[in-house]
Amino acid sequence: MATTLNELRVRPGPGLPGGLTIPATDLVERFSRSSGPGGQSVNTTDSRVEVVLDLTATSALTDAQRERAVLRLGDSVAVTASEHRSQHRNRLAARQRLADLLREALAPPPLPRVPTKPTRGSQRRRLEGKRRRSEVKRGRGQVRDR
Repeated sequence: MATTLNELRVRPGPGLPGGLTIPATDLVERFSRSSGPGGQSVNTTDSRVEVVLDLTATSALTDAQRERAVLRLGDSVAVTASEHRSQHRNRLAARQRLADLLREALAPPPLPRVPTKPTRGSQRRRLEGKRRRSEVKRGRGQVRDR
């Protein structure tokens, strides 16, 4: 699977009906030595990946999206990945995490709950049940001699 790591694509979702594409120029990738799996080659390969996106400077977001993202995530977002041996797979994992984080942050807040009144039928059934229960308990009274 030949995957080019140019721009970052964020899947469509709530608040992003058409998805989102972050240009590669807005992403900063840093590589360092990973402390994760890798055996003998772990000390010689820079397999840990950190992807940084400055939300205040990116051209991919509208003003409303930028405001929402900065409010929820801060001025910039940094995501690291070091669970794979290969730098390429860590790059893919870090970019996927960043895309998921952005998708979540750009989703609109849920609608407030509108309290409703119980229906007349449910109120009637509730009171009938209480009356029945009351009759059962009243029938457990003291035993009378005949």
